[in-house]
Amino acid sequence: MYCHRADNAGESIGGLIMSEIKIVDARGLSCPQPAMLARQALQRLNKGTLEVLVDTRTACENVSRIARNSGWRVTVEEQSEGSYRMVMER
Repeated sequence: MYCHRADNAGESIGGLIMSEIKIVDARGLSCPQPAMLARQALQRLNKGTLEVLVDTRTACENVSRIARNSGWRVTVEEQSEGSYRMVMER
């Protein structure tokens, strides 16, 4: 599932303009679907911030590798019950 969240989109906070965060919720999907969805979203976005949610370690590793190999900075947070939240920025 691909959606977006406008976290104060266009609002100025301390002189910085906040931008939209795109979200891919790939929880419950089997490999290679999370990686494919993330790759498509990264290609569409080209730069900015993408958040990807997955629920397996393998999906987390695959999505992170794709993003890093494409020049994105990746931050991974392990969430409750074995799910992962990845934030990709460029």
